[in-house]
Amino acid sequence: MPKLLTLALIVGNRGFFPDHLAKEGREAMIGVLEKAGIRVIALTPEQSKFGAVETPDEARRCAELFRKHREEIDGIIVTLPNFGEERGIVDAIRHSTLQVPVLVQATPDRTDDMKISDRRDSFCGKMSACNNLTQYGIPYSITSLHTSAPNSDSFAKDLAWFSAVCRIVRGFRNLRIGSIGARPAAFNTVRYSEKLLERSGISVEPLDLSEVFGRIDRLKDTDDAVQAKLTAIKKYVSTNNIPEAALLKMSKLGAVIEGWMKETYCTISAIQCWTSMEEYFGVVPCTVMSMMSENLFASACEVDVCGVMGMHALALASQTPSALLDWNNNYGTDPDKCVCFHCSNLPKHFFEDVIMDFQAIIAGTVGKENTFGTCVGRVKAGAMSFARFSTDDFHGRIRGYVGEGEFTRDPLETFGGAGVAYIPKLQKLLRYICEQGFEHHVAANFSQSAGAVYEAAVRYLGWEMYHHNQPEA
Repeated sequence: MPKLLTLALIVGNRGFFPDHLAKEGREAMIGVLEKAGIRVIALTPEQSKFGAVETPDEARRCAELFRKHREEIDGIIVTLPNFGEERGIVDAIRHSTLQVPVLVQATPDRTDDMKISDRRDSFCGKMSACNNLTQYGIPYSITSLHTSAPNSDSFAKDLAWFSAVCRIVRGFRNLRIGSIGARPAAFNTVRYSEKLLERSGISVEPLDLSEVFGRIDRLKDTDDAVQAKLTAIKKYVSTNNIPEAALLKMSKLGAVIEGWMKETYCTISAIQCWTSMEEYFGVVPCTVMSMMSENLFASACEVDVCGVMGMHALALASQTPSALLDWNNNYGTDPDKCVCFHCSNLPKHFFEDVIMDFQAIIAGTVGKENTFGTCVGRVKAGAMSFARFSTDDFHGRIRGYVGEGEFTRDPLETFGGAGVAYIPKLQKLLRYICEQGFEHHVAANFSQSAGAVYEAAVRYLGWEMYHHNQPEA
């Protein structure tokens, strides 16, 4: 169940402008936020004039309120129903010591109501507020239109976007990633810097496969955790023609991994597969990983830690499951289409229909009987967002790219989990990936979330990002 979003609200007011607008603006904004299912924390009319922030005392009162709720607050909205007192706004944020996303909104004037008694000047006041936020070093976001009424369609879209930004920023704060098993020797491409991630507040918790197999050996077939996982697997995906012994191994693997992640407070994971899991344990981990991703605990194969970060960002933004895919094949001669594929641990959210099968590639090396557990099917059609993060050790930074396209219904006959993706100016993107030395893995999600991921990564996490085909503001 997604966490209820909590936003702090600062209502700007400047006394020599019509202050009744502050009262009406506060009520209008709270109504819009609550209708969107957002919990609001704001000064009441008993705590300040109209519940707005203007004087130094009101700014400190507001900051104190926010500090009391600092563990709950995901972001701050600054609403300007009139010009607003710029210092009161920035002082309230500074003294609150909150480090969360900030959205600045200004309510438009009406051309038929510009008398002194009702003129807002929020158009101008927004510039002053942003100027002061910049002076104070407080990162902030702005609405798509310079002025937009709280009850407008434009602001509704901005609010959904900003909510996604807030979820991403909170989701990456003190994030712990389970790194289960060693990086496969054949995959230099997924190497990364733990130290650069740690500098961004992201910790990696390693677990050797020997410890996983050791914990599995201590489990009995009849243990509650094992039987519960077995029941969940059979309910999750069709397991016809899958040996019961293989299903039992998957159940024990799932029970151990999920138990360990709870013990270590890990939210997402990257797991070794190729080919140690098959040779020395006798199943692929795909279904176990698919189930975790389906439940928004993203899991990436080949110990691609930075890959699972992309999955996590998209899942936080859209509140739907993400997958890790290969940029894998051209699609005929169409320069803007390609085949995205994995063998596969895709969440079932991605499929038109899905069954459990064996891993066709690895089976040629270790035998079919050791490769049961893949989730096989055709990726459904729909809107697609993609993201990739990577650590750039040479320049001491985290970087990445995002963009949007769609999965199509174009015919495709292959194995594993695969779909055809259409991405405008794909050749430009592929050239960028190759010239910048990015990995061949990419996170994908059925949503239009690239803008939120870009904003969160650049403005609030401080990462360097490329937004493919970025829409004009």
